Amino acid sequence: MTTARERLLDALAEIMRTRGLAEATTKEIARVAGCSEALLYKHFRDKEELMLCVLRERMPAFTHRLTPGEGGVRENLVATVHGGLRFYRKAFPMMAGMLTQPRVLEATRDSLRKYGAGPHEPIERVAEYLRAEIKLGRVRADANASSIAALLIGATFQQGFLLFFAAGTDGPDPAEEDAERLVRPLLPALLPNRPGTVA
Repeated sequence: MTTARERLLDALAEIMRTRGLAEATTKEIARVAGCSEALLYKHFRDKEELMLCVLRERMPAFTHRLTPGEGGVRENLVATVHGGLRFYRKAFPMMAGMLTQPRVLEATRDSLRKYGAGPHEPIERVAEYLRAEIKLGRVRADANASSIAALLIGATFQQGFLLFFAAGTDGPDPAEEDAERLVRPLLPALLPNRPGTVA
């Protein structure tokens, strides 16, 4: 039996996917979930927290567990990009309505800022990971972690859009090779050129 919390997450995910964030009022979320607005606030502080939980729990995981020193740098980045391709392809319909309505965009921006969240998160997470790997000597000392992270996540965003444009959200999942193709050109700027380096 699904809990009220799960029904609320599913309701908001469905509204965002089919009608956009502008239609996702607390009243409508509660109606689709088959519960009261009061119950929504029993499980979530506000609609913004519910939205963040939808992105974290009802969407493909974006960033692979990036633990400095574990696994290979290349493999960790490929896994992260692979998750990002799946995430962005599913997220585009949710974002579209928000982007065309300035007031909704502004409200969403302010709400996410309150929770320290937003589209900058994946870039910062990858940059932080790369900086830690620089300290461990597994990434070149002269690598610009912020720029490489921005290039990698920017390319992931663009390719995720192309996947959505080509087949919508129900097309086949992107292959790992799709992620590999985005990571490979950056490796010379990342990996130390010495024998025995774990890549």
